Amino acid sequence: MQASTGQAYVCPCCGKPRRLAHLLDLYERNYHLLERLIPELDLPFDEAVSRSQSDLPLHLRVTDRDRYTVSFKLSYEFVDRDGVRRQPDLWVRVYRDAAVAESLACSQRPPWDATEEGDPKAGQFLSAQWQRNLMLGKWLEYLLEHGHGFSLAARPRILPAAAL
Repeated sequence: MQASTGQAYVCPCCGKPRRLAHLLDLYERNYHLLERLIPELDLPFDEAVSRSQSDLPLHLRVTDRDRYTVSFKLSYEFVDRDGVRRQPDLWVRVYRDAAVAESLACSQRPPWDATEEGDPKAGQFLSAQWQRNLMLGKWLEYLLEHGHGFSLAARPRILPAAAL
């Protein structure tokens, strides 16, 4: 990316212009955080709710399964007079064979052809990917700190004796 593009294309980890390799490192980091949150990343269930004593219930809903990938949405569910809202409603795709996970904004990536000079559409797409995936990583850390997890999803949870 050119220097004139500003801070939007600077990598937060090293301060250098963002590169696709940095984004893939972020995908790998998110995968490892998801492994802690969801130990069974093949997701042998369609929907699950993780409950925490210090946070809102976290909803997971599988949207697509394939041989090597699984896609799902993670969100909090808010119910008010206007109905049910899910926020943030992050759509995540896990590539189990590559051990990476990315947050997606839509079902298809925009078509673009990268050139040596740098395609502005490619830069915009990569910038949006950075924003979503940095948010995913930070939210996953928050969820883990608050005790969320889906290791017992789709099975009855046994409360610790101290909570009874």
